Amino acid sequence: MSQLILTSLKISGTPCIVAALRENNRVLELRLGASEEKKLLGNIYVGQVETLAANIQAAFVQITPGQRAYFPLNETSQLIYAAGQREGNPLRPGDEILVQVSREAMRGKLPALTANLSFTGKFLVLTTGNRKIGYSSRLSAEEKACLEKWMQEEKDRPDRGYGYVVRTNAGQATKDEFFHEMSWLKRQYEKNVLHGRNRTCFSLLCEPEPFYISAVRDANSRDLTEIVTDLPEIQTRVSDYLQETSPEETEKIRFYSDSLLPLYKLYRLETALETVSREKVWLNSGGFLVIQQTEAFVSIDVNSGKYTGKKKQEETWRKINLEAAREIAWQLRLRNLSGIILIDFINMENPDHRDELFHVLQKYLREDPVKSKVVDITPLQIVEMTRKKVRRPVLEEIRRISSESSIN
Repeated sequence: MSQLILTSLKISGTPCIVAALRENNRVLELRLGASEEKKLLGNIYVGQVETLAANIQAAFVQITPGQRAYFPLNETSQLIYAAGQREGNPLRPGDEILVQVSREAMRGKLPALTANLSFTGKFLVLTTGNRKIGYSSRLSAEEKACLEKWMQEEKDRPDRGYGYVVRTNAGQATKDEFFHEMSWLKRQYEKNVLHGRNRTCFSLLCEPEPFYISAVRDANSRDLTEIVTDLPEIQTRVSDYLQETSPEETEKIRFYSDSLLPLYKLYRLETALETVSREKVWLNSGGFLVIQQTEAFVSIDVNSGKYTGKKKQEETWRKINLEAAREIAWQLRLRNLSGIILIDFINMENPDHRDELFHVLQKYLREDPVKSKVVDITPLQIVEMTRKKVRRPVLEEIRRISSESSIN
């Protein structure tokens, strides 16, 4: 059973909204953003091709007057042109096309665009570029078989101009919930794609929901017991969203109104943010982790620290490593670390202990909804793994907010 906490606090003097997923009195995930912040990511525009750069196989597209973005030419087969534009011809300057921002501007790079427009729900993602129906690899064989039956009518439709990705959460959906969301996604597609083609150039067709709504959407509905907030405007926004998408879940919203104890204090969210900011993490055994994020990868070093166990050394290292495996899986999720991750566990001579550690780490990582893969243990006994990137790491968000606060 878990709770989703939606509240506000200040980071370097900047008012921020924080979404924290808690389970067993521990924060599992953090998402945050400045209260007044507007983002491009996920926005859908009627853009206009400015220039083509054949040498880098890209086009530069204006999404608003003066706002340029990068569009890869290998996506031209997926293009949706604005009404009146000739389809089937090579892309050329002046063409008006529907595009979605797939990456924010960062490190001097322009925002990136995609022609594969997507609309995300709790159970399904509707996509315009890929018209196939795909299924999450985390679904069990029984869940996938049931969902394939539900999707058969859509699969057989000859006029379907879009595809679907069936998400992991769909495995726990009722048939009514599943088809209710499918209808909602189709309405979004018709409103923003079919009708959006007739809008004027530079029109903003669709903005993604705020990140705290995404947190509500992504939370596993069966295990989520309540959504707690002390912000009236967020209570209204979440209630409206659930009423439209999952009416049966509106009863989970609870408004917190104790003015003497702020919500972020009650659930110690400041402590969770401090944890994310520290490189050194102590283990109950007395050992500790050192977590460092570089440009190329994330490095995690496991140390014996203050451990004072009296058993044999090999058993000592085994105990610390197993505790570290559980802590590492939690830290990756809390900090939202992704990409290549290298873990330097304490060396163990016993191959059975190494195999045990490998499988225990995999077990804890499976509890994380973000896909990860443990690749191997190198001859130097460093574990190589990857974790899918879905958002900026929390520490990057904190630094970005603090930096913008100092500039302002």
